[in-house]
Amino acid sequence: MQLYNNLSKKERAVLIEQAGKDRLTISFYKYAKIGNPELFRNHMFLAWNELDVLGRIHVANEGINAQLSIPADNFEAFKHHLDSISFLENVRLNIAVEHDNFSFLKLKVKVRDKILADGLNDQTFDVTNKGQHLNAEKFNELIDNPNTILVDMRNHYESEIGHFKNAVIPDVDTFRESLPIIEEDLKDFKADKNLVMYCTGGIRCEKASAYYKHKGFKNVFQLEGGIINYVHEVQEKGLENKFIGKNFVFDERRSEKISDDIIANCHQCGKPADTHVNCANEACHLLFIQCDECKEKMENCCSTNCMEINRLPYEEQKEMRKGQGNSNDIFKKGRADHLPYKKDLRNIFENFTP
Repeated sequence: MQLYNNLSKKERAVLIEQAGKDRLTISFYKYAKIGNPELFRNHMFLAWNELDVLGRIHVANEGINAQLSIPADNFEAFKHHLDSISFLENVRLNIAVEHDNFSFLKLKVKVRDKILADGLNDQTFDVTNKGQHLNAEKFNELIDNPNTILVDMRNHYESEIGHFKNAVIPDVDTFRESLPIIEEDLKDFKADKNLVMYCTGGIRCEKASAYYKHKGFKNVFQLEGGIINYVHEVQEKGLENKFIGKNFVFDERRSEKISDDIIANCHQCGKPADTHVNCANEACHLLFIQCDECKEKMENCCSTNCMEINRLPYEEQKEMRKGQGNSNDIFKKGRADHLPYKKDLRNIFENFTP
């Protein structure tokens, strides 16, 4: 009985190419009590593997968080399987704005302590006491209200390439880091301002809204279904799109184009650019923004040092990495001294006056 992916990314890409079928990129989450996450995880893997589902899925006692792709032909069977699980019946599915048959190349279903790394002790507050959900139309109306503070709940490398107009953009590396910073910097507005939050698909705001209500914020709102759902609603209803740039996504696509605006810069030369890449040196793997000219000049690397290492024979590179562990930058996103044009947003709250 196969319970784990046994194909490499290259092997899976070949199979997808040979199949010649369009695939849909989908995300969803659901907070629910799962008594045996390991058993539930195995059930999901077996069912989804049969449907040729690929993706990154986290399961925990508190629920499920999934980003995946599936052949369009299998969507109805996939939906039927979800509906057969009581707490996932009619769960909202966020369909990607831009599809790519290669958005995911493995099926990974993992058991975690939490489906979202928020750093919170859920026993200390009512996680079900969430903020009011807003559809795209109500969201547009409320963020135009001068009594509203709009906050981006994503990380710096996400908001750098795209965000809503006039949003407060904390310069943070992780979601858990943003929670106390936002609370502290907006503490004087708990009673009389509308706190409106958004993220990619809604899951971060789901937890954050309950946390901020617990912390004394009186008027808490969140964008229903996040940026992904917002874009679909705007297109379907002919509403004004207030999101500028690209929406960062956590799969092989890296982003979805929402507007024609390029609001970021190449981290190496400063030219307008909004394409995230990973440094070709596997010992570095730094995520950063690189324009086409620098990509060619730097050979897909973030620095001359990485470029020189990457030119070495692969076996020699492997030998160099033995016993070294990961570099300081390998898990970082655009945080490196040798990237002179990384946008600095750390003073965003200091410059913000509601």
